[in-house]
Amino acid sequence: MAFLSKIGNMLRQTLTTQINAQLSASSPSLFQVFRCMSNAPSSKLFVGGISYQTDDQGLREAFSKYGEVIEARIIVDRETGRSRGFGFVTYTSSEDASSALQALDGQVI
Repeated sequence: MAFLSKIGNMLRQTLTTQINAQLSASSPSLFQVFRCMSNAPSSKLFVGGISYQTDDQGLREAFSKYGEVIEARIIVDRETGRSRGFGFVTYTSSEDASSALQALDGQVI
Protein backbone atom coordinates (compact mmCIF):
# COMPACT_ATOMS: atom_id res chain seq x y z
CA MET A 1 0.00 0.00 0.00
CA ALA A 2 2.83 2.40 0.87
CA PHE A 3 4.48 1.52 -2.44
CA LEU A 4 1.35 2.55 -4.38
CA SER A 5 1.19 5.80 -2.43
CA LYS A 6 4.80 6.63 -3.34
CA ILE A 7 4.13 5.85 -7.00
CA GLY A 8 1.07 8.12 -6.92
CA ASN A 9 3.05 10.97 -5.34
CA MET A 10 5.85 10.65 -7.91
CA LEU A 11 3.33 10.64 -10.76
CA ARG A 12 1.55 13.70 -9.35
CA GLN A 13 4.83 15.64 -9.03
CA THR A 14 5.88 14.73 -12.57
CA LEU A 15 2.55 15.77 -14.05
CA THR A 16 2.48 19.04 -12.11
CA THR A 17 5.98 19.92 -13.32
CA GLN A 18 5.08 19.11 -16.92
CA ILE A 19 1.84 21.10 -16.80
CA ASN A 20 3.59 24.15 -15.33
CA ALA A 21 6.32 23.94 -17.99
CA GLN A 22 3.74 23.70 -20.78
CA LEU A 23 1.73 26.61 -19.39
CA SER A 24 4.73 28.88 -19.11
CA ALA A 25 6.03 27.93 -22.57
CA SER A 26 2.74 28.01 -24.49
CA SER A 27 1.12 31.08 -22.98
CA PRO A 28 3.36 33.06 -20.66
CA SER A 29 0.74 35.75 -20.09
CA LEU A 30 -1.75 33.20 -18.73
CA PHE A 31 0.92 31.73 -16.47
CA GLN A 32 1.81 35.22 -15.19
CA VAL A 33 -1.85 35.94 -14.41
CA PHE A 34 -2.02 32.89 -12.15
CA ARG A 35 1.22 33.88 -10.40
CA CYS A 36 0.16 37.51 -9.94
CA MET A 37 -3.27 36.66 -8.56
CA SER A 38 -1.66 35.63 -5.29
CA ASN A 39 0.04 39.05 -5.06
CA ALA A 40 -3.14 41.01 -5.74
CA PRO A 41 -4.36 43.23 -2.91
CA SER A 42 -6.90 41.47 -0.74
CA SER A 43 -9.23 42.56 2.01
CA LYS A 44 -8.64 39.29 3.91
CA LEU A 45 -5.59 38.84 6.14
CA PHE A 46 -4.10 35.67 7.56
CA VAL A 47 -3.08 36.13 11.19
CA GLY A 48 -0.68 33.57 12.65
CA GLY A 49 0.85 33.02 16.06
CA ILE A 50 -2.31 33.97 17.92
CA SER A 51 -2.52 33.16 21.61
CA TYR A 52 -4.67 30.10 22.24
CA GLN A 53 -6.79 32.18 24.65
CA THR A 54 -7.74 34.77 21.99
CA ASP A 55 -11.31 34.56 20.71
CA ASP A 56 -13.04 36.06 17.67
CA GLN A 57 -14.05 39.21 19.55
CA GLY A 58 -10.50 39.83 20.82
CA LEU A 59 -9.14 39.44 17.29
CA ARG A 60 -11.78 41.86 15.97
CA GLU A 61 -10.93 44.46 18.63
CA ALA A 62 -7.20 44.28 17.90
CA PHE A 63 -7.69 44.84 14.16
CA SER A 64 -10.64 47.27 14.16
CA LYS A 65 -8.28 50.21 14.81
CA TYR A 66 -7.20 50.06 11.17
CA GLY A 67 -10.58 49.96 9.43
CA GLU A 68 -14.03 48.40 9.38
CA VAL A 69 -13.77 44.67 10.07
CA ILE A 70 -16.39 42.51 8.37
CA GLU A 71 -15.28 39.26 9.96
CA ALA A 72 -12.65 38.13 12.44
CA ARG A 73 -12.39 34.39 12.85
CA ILE A 74 -10.13 32.16 14.91
CA ILE A 75 -9.73 28.70 13.38
CA VAL A 76 -10.52 25.94 15.87
CA ASP A 77 -9.86 22.22 15.92
CA ARG A 78 -13.01 20.33 14.92
CA GLU A 79 -12.59 17.61 17.50
CA THR A 80 -11.43 19.57 20.55
CA GLY A 81 -12.92 22.99 19.82
CA ARG A 82 -9.61 24.61 20.85
CA SER A 83 -7.91 27.37 18.90
CA ARG A 84 -5.31 26.28 16.35
CA GLY A 85 -3.35 29.51 16.86
CA PHE A 86 -4.29 31.28 13.64
CA GLY A 87 -7.20 33.05 12.05
CA PHE A 88 -8.42 35.46 9.39
CA VAL A 89 -9.55 39.08 9.46
CA THR A 90 -11.64 40.48 6.61
CA TYR A 91 -11.93 44.24 6.03
CA THR A 92 -14.39 46.18 3.89
CA SER A 93 -11.53 47.32 1.63
CA SER A 94 -8.09 46.16 0.60
CA GLU A 95 -6.72 49.57 1.65
CA ASP A 96 -7.78 48.95 5.26
CA ALA A 97 -6.23 45.49 5.13
CA SER A 98 -2.97 46.93 3.77
CA SER A 99 -2.95 49.54 6.52
CA ALA A 100 -3.37 46.88 9.20
CA LEU A 101 -0.73 44.69 7.58
CA GLN A 102 1.83 47.49 7.51
CA ALA A 103 1.10 48.49 11.12
CA LEU A 104 0.90 45.04 12.68
CA ASP A 105 3.18 42.80 10.59
CA GLY A 106 5.60 41.12 12.98
CA GLN A 107 4.14 42.87 16.04
CA VAL A 108 3.08 41.14 19.23
CA ILE A 109 -0.50 42.09 20.04
